[in-house]
Amino acid sequence: MIGVDEVVRRCAGLDRAELRRWIENRWVLPERAAAASGEIWVFHEVDIARVELIHHVRQEFAVDDAAMDLLLSLLDQLYSMRRQMRRLADAIERQPADVQEAIRQALPKGP
Repeated sequence: MIGVDEVVRRCAGLDRAELRRWIENRWVLPERAAAASGEIWVFHEVDIARVELIHHVRQEFAVDDAAMDLLLSLLDQLYSMRRQMRRLADAIERQPADVQEAIRQALPKGP
């Protein structure tokens, strides 16, 4: 389990208030977990990677909240499409050689 303090430590220059705002904006979706002191956020490596991406983009390109919403939406769509393409490629690889060749032949030629 990775908590807020560890996430903030990993991202130099990021503070708890900013991270909290990103969570409220739903740019990062950590789990909520019960703790002796109440509920806490628990981050997984994928959450940390997203925090690092957001932090980097905001520092390097001064992206405002509206643009960040759009950017993250587009990135999420891209990653979803990549997962779907990987599943399709895996399914094609499981087909007999003649079916694979028929698919290759049916694909339009491109760059």
